[in-house]
Amino acid sequence: MLVFITGGTGFVGQHIVDHLLKAGHSVRCLVRNAPDRRLPDTVEQMQGDVLEPASLTNALEGVDAVIHLVGIIEEKPNRGITFDALHHTATANVVKAARRAGVDTWIQMSANGARENGVSAYQTSKWKAEQVVKSAGFDHWTIFRPSLVFGKPGNEVPEFASQLVNDLIKPFPVWPIFGDGLFAMQPIHVQDVARAFVVALGTPAAHGKVMCLSGPEAIPFRDILGRIASGAGVRHKPMIPQPLWLMRPVVSILGGILLPISSDQLEMLVEGNTCDGRPAADLFGLKMTPFNAEELSYLKEQD
Repeated sequence: MLVFITGGTGFVGQHIVDHLLKAGHSVRCLVRNAPDRRLPDTVEQMQGDVLEPASLTNALEGVDAVIHLVGIIEEKPNRGITFDALHHTATANVVKAARRAGVDTWIQMSANGARENGVSAYQTSKWKAEQVVKSAGFDHWTIFRPSLVFGKPGNEVPEFASQLVNDLIKPFPVWPIFGDGLFAMQPIHVQDVARAFVVALGTPAAHGKVMCLSGPEAIPFRDILGRIASGAGVRHKPMIPQPLWLMRPVVSILGGILLPISSDQLEMLVEGNTCDGRPAADLFGLKMTPFNAEELSYLKEQD
């Protein structure tokens, strides 16, 4: 196939591009500024913007399938970077261009927890994007909802475990914990995510499915920090619970300025992030890589 991919220079996107090439597919990647050094030389680069429909007019000609990954975890409204724009509107723009070009296969990156009445604008905007895909009339479509994705970051693209090492685990003498810290996460390795996306392209049984992608174990956040510290070779430090009734207004005021977390991210964090990833693992032959010190040893390379 000739596969058109948006978000191919991001953390997950770089791994999906590698898997696509290894599987024998040709890859065309949408980039804001070409050429982008993060992409292999064999990848065709098409300059454009998911928020500028005119830039997509010729980008999908001859394409067999689209993998749509573009997304954000933090809004910058003064620059027009909002969840609704980058998730819902962007998806609608690329879907329209794809249908106009005759593309009949679409694989969508959504998020675990996406729903109409989500606790955050992130979740609701992801859900709205899913509805666009479902109603577009593709012959073959799959929507993936990954849990937290971990794995060695490439080309200066961070992932959540690396960020926790740099923003919390190394610099703080104690580790502040929101609430009791017992809310659970189910991290999935980026290689498992990449395999699922690529295999789904040619798997008829994946058509019309909204599928969770998660690791094999639900882990309390307290233990998440401990395992990350062990992987990074950092000594464990005392954990100090912070009452949610106190932290919510503090994050509302200082989040994204003095604190490395927004109100949306806080609500999604304490809600937990788990799901049953076994159906996807069985269908796509995923490894279900454990979230342990050995698999997190790449964190020792972090600055």
